[in-house]
Amino acid sequence: MKTFVKSSIAAALLAATSFAPMQANAALFGDDEARKAILDIRARLDNMQNEINAKADKGSSLELNNQNEQLRQEISRLRGQIEVLTNELANTQRRQKDFYVDLDNRVRKMEPQQVTVDGKEVSIAPAEQSAYDVALAHFKAGDYKNAGASFYEFTRRFPQSGLAPSAQYWLGNTYYAQRDYRNAITAQQVVVKNFADSPKAADALLNIASCQMELKDKPAARKTMETLIAQYPESPAAQTAKDRLAALK
Repeated sequence: MKTFVKSSIAAALLAATSFAPMQANAALFGDDEARKAILDIRARLDNMQNEINAKADKGSSLELNNQNEQLRQEISRLRGQIEVLTNELANTQRRQKDFYVDLDNRVRKMEPQQVTVDGKEVSIAPAEQSAYDVALAHFKAGDYKNAGASFYEFTRRFPQSGLAPSAQYWLGNTYYAQRDYRNAITAQQVVVKNFADSPKAADALLNIASCQMELKDKPAARKTMETLIAQYPESPAAQTAKDRLAALK
C-alpha cells in the first residue's frame, strides 16, 4: 500500500512538472488543443482522487492518512494550475477577438464608402474625403488662398473622384472670393466642360455670369445666363438666372 501511495504521489508530481511548460506555451495552443489538455488533466486528477478514496476505505493508519493528505495537496495544486490555464485560455480568446474586431474596423475605415454627393451615390475613399474636407474647412474659415491650393491639389490627385465636380467648383469660388474673376471663370468652365451632368455645372455657369458682371461684360453675362436656362431649366441656378436677366432689362 505504501508503494502504491508513493507511486501516486510521484505521478502527481510528474503531472505538476509536466504542466509547467504546457502553461508557458499556452499561447501557442489552439483553442481545441488547450481544451483537450485541460480535460486530460482533469481526468487524471479524478482518477487519482478515486484511488485515494478507494485506499482510504481499506485502511486508516496514521501513515496512510499522512500520505493521502500529501497526495490531496498535490491534487489541489494541480487543480489550481488548471484554473490558471482555463483563465489564460479565456483571456487569450478575448484578446484574439478584440484584435480581429479592431483589425476589421481599421480595414473598413480604409475601404471606399458609398455616399451621396449632389443627389448621386458615389464611392469615396477615406483619403479623398479627408482631402476634400480639409479644403472645404479652409474655405469656410475664409482662408481662400489655402482653400484654393487644397482644392487644386485634390483635382490633381483625384480627377475621377465623385467629389471632383464639387472640388473644381469650389476652386472657382476661391478665385471669386479673392476677386480673381478671370481665373474663376476658367475654373468654372472646367466644371461645365468636364462635368456637364453634375448639378454643379449649372451653379458653375451662374458663377461665370457673376464674374462677367464683375468684369463689366454684361453681354457675355447675359449669354451665359441664357445658356444656363436653356441647358438646366429645372435647376435653382436657372431660376436665379431668370431673375437676374429680368433685372438687366
